[in-house]
Amino acid sequence: MSAVSLFCLVFAYFALLLVVAWRTSRNATNDSFFIGNKSSNWMLVAFGMVGTTLSGVTFISVPGAVGRDGFGYLQVILGYALGYIAVAYILLPLYYRLKLTSIYHYLNVRLGRRSYQSGAAFFILSRTLSASARLYLVVNILQITILDTMGVPFWLTTLVILAMILLYTYEGGVKTIVWTDTLQTTGMVLGLVICVAWLLHDMDLSLPGSMARMHAQGLTRVVTTSVDSPAYFWKQVLAGFFIVLAMTGMDQEIMQKNISVKTLRDSQKNMLMLTVILSAVLALFMFLGGLLYLYAPTVGLTASGDKIFPAVVMGHMPAALQLIFFIGLVSALFPSADGALTALTSTFCIDILGLQRRADLTEAAAVRLRHRVHLGFCALFLLLVLMFKWIDNASMVGLVLKLTGYTYGPLLGLFAFGILTRRAVRDRWVPLVALAGPALCYAIDVNQKLLFGNYRLGLELLIMNGLLVFGGLLLISVPGRRRPHAV
Repeated sequence: MSAVSLFCLVFAYFALLLVVAWRTSRNATNDSFFIGNKSSNWMLVAFGMVGTTLSGVTFISVPGAVGRDGFGYLQVILGYALGYIAVAYILLPLYYRLKLTSIYHYLNVRLGRRSYQSGAAFFILSRTLSASARLYLVVNILQITILDTMGVPFWLTTLVILAMILLYTYEGGVKTIVWTDTLQTTGMVLGLVICVAWLLHDMDLSLPGSMARMHAQGLTRVVTTSVDSPAYFWKQVLAGFFIVLAMTGMDQEIMQKNISVKTLRDSQKNMLMLTVILSAVLALFMFLGGLLYLYAPTVGLTASGDKIFPAVVMGHMPAALQLIFFIGLVSALFPSADGALTALTSTFCIDILGLQRRADLTEAAAVRLRHRVHLGFCALFLLLVLMFKWIDNASMVGLVLKLTGYTYGPLLGLFAFGILTRRAVRDRWVPLVALAGPALCYAIDVNQKLLFGNYRLGLELLIMNGLLVFGGLLLISVPGRRRPHAV
C-alpha cells in the first residue's frame, strides 16, 4: 500500500469528521459545547465512549502484551466492570442531584474553593500531559509509515492534525463529539474485527482451534497467584476498580459526556452498556494478540510487544487490510485527543475562569472567551507533541504517562473524603496535601526494592496515592457539618 493511498484515506476520514461536525454544531451555544444541551442519546454515548476510554496506545499495546502477560489483562477488566458499576450508582446520582456542568464543582460545594481549584488543576495537568503524549505516539506512527516517504516534516503533520481536530470541536464541543466518537469507535472496532477474521482465515483456524493452540503455547493464562508480582490477581482487580473510579468517575472528559444525557436513569444505562461493550472489545484485542503470536513464527517474524501488530499488518497483510488497520489506528487516535481538548476547555472556562458565574459577560462574549481558551489548549498540545519528538525518547513518553497517573490520586482522595466523611477541612491547606500525596507516592515507587524487598507495587500505586491524600485531609480536618447542598 502506497503512502499516497494511506494519506488519501486519512484525509477522507478527516473530511467525514468535518461533515459530522458541521451537521451537529449548527446554532451551538456554550451549553451545547459543555454538556450537549443535556440531550445526548445514551446509546450513542455508551458506544462512542469505548473509543474515548481506549486510545491508539491501547490499539497497539494490548495485543502486543499478550506475548508477555497472556490474557492476564482480564484481571484488570474484572476490576473495570466493578468500577463502572460504582460510578453508575455512587457518583452519577451525586452529579445529577447537584446539576453539575463541571464535576469538580462538587468539591467546592462539599469542601471549599481551594479544594475545588485543586481538583480542577490536577485534571488539567494530567489530561494535558497524557493526551499530548498519546497523540505524539500515534502521530509518530503515521509520520514513519506514511509522511516521511512523502517528505512531509513532523511539525507540519502535527499542526495539520491538530488543526483538523480544532475545526470539528471548535463550535459543537460535546454535542459534536458524541457523534464523532461513535464514528471513530465504529472504525476502530471494524479494523479490529476484520484483522481477527483475516488471521483466522489465513491460518485456517476456527475459534476453538485457535484457543487450543494459544493455550498450548501458554498465551491464555489469566490468573497470577504470586503475591509479589505486580500482576497478582487481587492487585489487578482492585487496581482496575480504582482506575475506573478515579480516571472515569472523577474525570471531566468522560463524565462530561455522561452528564450530557438528559436523565440519571439513561446515564446509568449508558455506563452499564459501556461496561459490556468495552469488556468485549478489550477481550477481542487480547484474542487478536494471541493470533498475532501464533502467526508471527509462520512467516519468520520475530517482532514482539508494541511492534508485532504493525509489523504483521504492514509486512504480511494485503493492501486492503492495511487501509483498514489505519482506519482503526486513526479512529483510536482522535477520541483521546478531541475529547481531551474539549474537556480541558470546559474545565478551564468553568472552574478556573468562572465563566458561568460571570454576570458581566454576554453570551457572545462568553463564546469568544471559550474560543480563545480552546485555541490556547490546541497550541499547548502542539508544543508538547513537538517537545516529545525533539526528545525522541519512548521511555520519556512512558514516564510522562506514568506520572500523569499520579495526578488522579489527589482526585480520588478529595472525592472519597467528601463522600465518605462528614468532616470539614482547613481549605487553604488542601493544595499542599494534594501535592504531597503524589510526591510521597513517587518516592515510594522509585525506592520499592529498598522498602519492600521482592514485593513489587503495580497499578495499586493509584490506591496508595489516594489513601495518602485522604489521610492528609483527615489531618487538616475538623468536626463539622457538610456544606449546603452536599449529599
